[in-house]
Amino acid sequence: MTNYTKLDTQRPWNLIRRCPAYLPTPIQEVITPAGLRILVKDETDRFNLGAFKALGGIYAVAAFLLDQWQTENMSAMDPNKLFEAETQSWSKQFTFVCASAGNHGVAVAKGAQLFNGKCRVYLANSVPEPFAIKLRDLGAEVVRSGETYEDSMAAAREACRNEISSDILLADSSWPGYTIMPTLVMEGYTVLAQELRRRFQESNDWPSHVFLQAGVGGLAAAIAYHIRQHWHRQPQIIVVEPDAAPCLFESTRLGRLTTVKGPISSMGRLDCKEPSLLAFEVLQKTADKFVCISDAEAADAVSLLAENAIQTTPSGAAGMAAILKAGQLEISIADSSTCLAIATEGPV
Repeated sequence: MTNYTKLDTQRPWNLIRRCPAYLPTPIQEVITPAGLRILVKDETDRFNLGAFKALGGIYAVAAFLLDQWQTENMSAMDPNKLFEAETQSWSKQFTFVCASAGNHGVAVAKGAQLFNGKCRVYLANSVPEPFAIKLRDLGAEVVRSGETYEDSMAAAREACRNEISSDILLADSSWPGYTIMPTLVMEGYTVLAQELRRRFQESNDWPSHVFLQAGVGGLAAAIAYHIRQHWHRQPQIIVVEPDAAPCLFESTRLGRLTTVKGPISSMGRLDCKEPSLLAFEVLQKTADKFVCISDAEAADAVSLLAENAIQTTPSGAAGMAAILKAGQLEISIADSSTCLAIATEGPV
């Protein structure tokens, strides 16, 4: 594959596994009422933070600090020294700033806490207060700004406009001229795909279809990239969005980055009206199909997962929702197929 973003999938795998709290998240088999076999990667307790995004935010903070140290000192740092007093005294000068629909902010805040940096997170007024409480408990400053994710992102970007400031914009979205930090975030997400690959290699039980929910698209792009680069057997890759925020669907249909309008969705972490440039570039090359689901369909998937002891949200169940509605979405799934979905977050 050529002519699009390249992700380093080895460095995050090597770095994340150094974390004492690291454990691969489980995979659970679910049988639908129609008898379809589904594997669910359960991210609801990743690093005790409740979502896959912990991989991206924590890794991006660590990778930034390692790269910055090398730039300043002309020598590489052993990652284990990130936890030493001398390094942490140096890293406290940095404030990591982001906008978030909830989980990305928590991940960045945890990364800043681990390595003695500071953190400021911009939240839209629609983000549930439990996220703000969790952020403050992690030592982050919380700023409410605007009614939508896009409003909070604009505020975070404006706050970091001063180039001589020690504020570091750590967004999980990207746009022309801003790609380095979101690339690191996406690289962190590839750890999830590497865990899956190792499991399927051991069992030789590869999925035929992979359903990936998308907000700005970072997770979907990271997993799709890893699949196309490293998986022994290639599945169909289906990207799933709320019908209230089909930014990748429309961007792909039109062949260019497209901002969409729509009502607020119950799939709050996916309710993004403008896609990430990097994610769009990758998914154009790697995804087979883009589909949209309704809030009601996501709610049905939440209930089915709860019956199988996976407690998640409409955002976390979006991939499952698309599997359940595959016929209506014109996705062909044979009786012998195995579908893979990701429960991306625990209850809010």
